[in-house]
Formats: sequence, structure tokens, C-alpha cells
Amino acid sequence: MKIVMMGSGGVGGYFGARLAAGGADVHFVARGAHLEAMRVQGLSIEGGPAPLHVSRVQATDDPSSIGIADFVLIAVKLWDTTAAIEQVKPIVGPHTTIISFQNGVLKDRYLVDAFGASRIMSGVGYVATTIDRPGVIRQTGPMQRLLFGEVDGTISERGKRLLDACLKGGIAAQLSPDIRREIWQKYVFLVGLSGTTTTIRKSIGPIRENAQTRAFLLDVMREVVAVARGQGIDLPSDYAEQRLVLADDVAHDMTSSMHHDLERGNRLEVRWLSGGVVELGAAVGVPTPLNRAIADILALHSVGGKAEAK
Repeated sequence: MKIVMMGSGGVGGYFGARLAAGGADVHFVARGAHLEAMRVQGLSIEGGPAPLHVSRVQATDDPSSIGIADFVLIAVKLWDTTAAIEQVKPIVGPHTTIISFQNGVLKDRYLVDAFGASRIMSGVGYVATTIDRPGVIRQTGPMQRLLFGEVDGTISERGKRLLDACLKGGIAAQLSPDIRREIWQKYVFLVGLSGTTTTIRKSIGPIRENAQTRAFLLDVMREVVAVARGQGIDLPSDYAEQRLVLADDVAHDMTSSMHHDLERGNRLEVRWLSGGVVELGAAVGVPTPLNRAIADILALHSVGGKAEAK
């Protein structure tokens, strides 16, 4: 089974390394110094409960050189989705399955438009990682989990094959009979965490401890829940309150990748996070003023670099 990991950063590098260690035929698509280091020294996972070094990996910046894949796992930043779709077209055959483990809920729409619904499964990933240095992924928290499944809820043979490969690599993976709900469950907390930490420019600790910013976090998540329910997703009406409990349980210094990207002057995923809530809310007539405000506040930063008045 040939698995192509499209994107080899914190998410793709981590789960790809685990799959390779379990014996799967994994091909990494990477670029720059990270790619060169992987070619020379392999790929390492440092930190976390189970460090790992894969001494020899198959890595390239040209997906067309890989050949037809059984699975293409998309793990690039959301702004690179269109480019990634074009890059993987040569390796997608009639029986190739494509799964995005990117953030948000808009991602699968782009894949279906490009490749057709029959080739797409949906997925969601949980892991706290970053590229520590070229060829090395650092895990900054103990949790790691992959969930994936058919959109119609069936348990398919292709899903079972990928699940087996994940389990052999030590990945806490599950086949989900309601993967859309799983994606929205993550989306609620992710939008709240990313939107508040990036606009306030603080970690979750100070935000949850201040009454005014705590209420802001809760109301941002409430908007996401309202949109999910408007979209037909079976989330309880108090799901935002449940996610606030999670916010109280995570590390005081936890922040979001979007906050890190803002601090580094990188592009932001806000168009697909809070901006996605606005878009999907408008489609079902659910107002989203707080997420609209977050998207507007971060608009000048979304392309990366220092925002300057024109």
C-alpha cells in the first residue's frame, strides 16, 4: 500500500514517520532544508512519550515522480490546498483515496470538486507538533490521534486498510461512523482557540482567567456550534460550554498554530477558520458577528509579513 504524505511538517511529518516505522510504504512530499535533511539523515520525532527516528525515508519535492498512490494524505497549510491539489493530480488513479487532515471544514469541498466524491474520505487529526529543525519534528504534548471515515458513515475496506497501517505504526487511530461530526467537534474548539489567542496575542491561560475574555472565547465557540447545527450536524446546544471545560484543562501556556504564525510573520489560516464560520453561517442564515470581527481584525495579517496601512 503506497501512502503519499502531501506536506511533511508538524502533522504530516509526525504521522508519516509513525506510518513508515510501522512498515507502510510512505512517500513524503517536502521542500527546502527540511527535505534535504530528510534525504540525508531521515526523519526524527523528539519530545512526547515515544520519540522515534526513521533513518531512511522516501522524500521528494515532485509528487509526479512517485507514481500512482493508494492513499494521498493532505497535511499542508490551508492556503496551500489549491497548489497541493494540482501537484498530486498525476499520482491520483481510479482507485486512489484522498484524505485531508487539515484544519477546518471547508477542506473536503475543494477535494471533491477536484477529484470527485468517490475518491474522498474525511479525516481529522490531533497532535501538538512543530518542525524543530530540518528533519526533526518536536512533539509538544502527549496527545496524538487520527480519525477518518466515509462521509456516508459506512465502514469501508479502504478505511480498514489504512486503520491497520496506522495501528501498526503506533498511531491512536479510529474509523469513525460520523466523521463530519468529529470534524465539527474539533472545529468548535480550534476556532475559539485560534481566534482568541491570535487577536488577543496571549496563550489560553490569561484568556480563560479573565472574565471578559473568557466570555469572548465562549461566545466565539457558541457561534460555531450554532452554524454546525444549522448545517445539520448533531452537536448538543451546550457544546460550546463543554469545550470551555476543555479550555480549563489544557496547559496554561497552550496557544494556537495561527498565533505562532502571526508572531513569525507567516500567512494565517483565518480565512478558513473564523472566515469559514462566517461563510457557512451565511449559507444557513446564522449570524456570526464575533467570527466576522476576528476575520476582519486579522485580514491585513492574513497574507503574512507586517501589516502596513496603505
